[in-house]
Amino acid sequence: MIKVRTSPHIHGPLSTDKSMLYVIIALLPATLWGIYVFGLSALITVLVSVASAVLAEYLLGKVSKEYTINDYSAIVTGLLIGMNMPPQIPFYIPVLASFFAIAVVKWTFGGLGANWANPAIGGRIFVFFSFTSQMSAFSLPRTLMGSADVISRAGYANHIVPDAFSGATPLSVLKTGLSMGMTGDQYNLLNGRPVTDFASKIGEVLGINPFAVDAFFGNTAGCIGEVSALLLILGGLFLLYKGIIAWRIPVCFIGSFGILAWIFGGVPYGNGLFSGEILLPIFSGGLMLGAIFMATDWVTTPTTPAGEIIFAIGCGFFTFLLRYFGSLPEGVSLAILLMNMMTPTIDRYVKVKKFGFVKPEKKAKEAK
Repeated sequence: MIKVRTSPHIHGPLSTDKSMLYVIIALLPATLWGIYVFGLSALITVLVSVASAVLAEYLLGKVSKEYTINDYSAIVTGLLIGMNMPPQIPFYIPVLASFFAIAVVKWTFGGLGANWANPAIGGRIFVFFSFTSQMSAFSLPRTLMGSADVISRAGYANHIVPDAFSGATPLSVLKTGLSMGMTGDQYNLLNGRPVTDFASKIGEVLGINPFAVDAFFGNTAGCIGEVSALLLILGGLFLLYKGIIAWRIPVCFIGSFGILAWIFGGVPYGNGLFSGEILLPIFSGGLMLGAIFMATDWVTTPTTPAGEIIFAIGCGFFTFLLRYFGSLPEGVSLAILLMNMMTPTIDRYVKVKKFGFVKPEKKAKEAK
């Protein structure tokens, strides 16, 4: 007797809950570093974000009778939202972001697997444009607050500094300088901003921007989970090893942005082509977090390798355009959202050739 069953007929070792658990593990190092350098407020922000997302998932599951709280996807969404929050953010903002991400972006369109955009990105963009000033207020990490140059310029005696010290991100400083008509390379425009002694020494030895060194290791102002490029890269390598993500989107996203920043990045600052800084804009802001953990969302990205490359290059292009020629210093989330909307179109025109398929016009030509 032949048994007929519905697809899929081949099952892989990865389940949804196991995949989400791997993503959580990969995000933890960067999250813990952000909590360490920004303090108790960062910890509470992350916990509030995760708890709000899980609560929203639970309540909607009770209403719809679809219990998906055990697949860890809500925890991933809440964790990503918490990582995308400034350290001193009022706690009601991550609550609103998490509820919007789960209730509107995810559940309104059918739940996990049916959402058209990454829920965490939708939640972050919602609160960013609703509470722009709060979402743009950052604190210096403790690794910078203890440096001699910060203490001396702030006038604190005996190396006593406050628990929180406000400071703009490198991208914000550069955008402000650009709006004021300042010209020159990015290192000179940032000169006078706090930088660790370690970064100064490494930058001098290697001949690179010391602010890029601090951004790589996580000694810079920014959102809780985006400041350490190194730990985000290590998390991405873990996901690659586990087969959760492929290399195409992160590499093509970061690579296309870096190439555009090198070729055209110096133009807004009064320099010619091929004069733009590469490492600092790559390691600063949310590029690493977005490229590795948010643009690689299975549901909202193309299904073919070629489609993934097109998607990633589009993300890099829009990130460059928004950062260098837009009014905001950051553009990663908006760039990914724009390409999420393009995913159905990419999938429509970039398809895998069916095995043995011959185009009708070619078949007719061969018949002649």
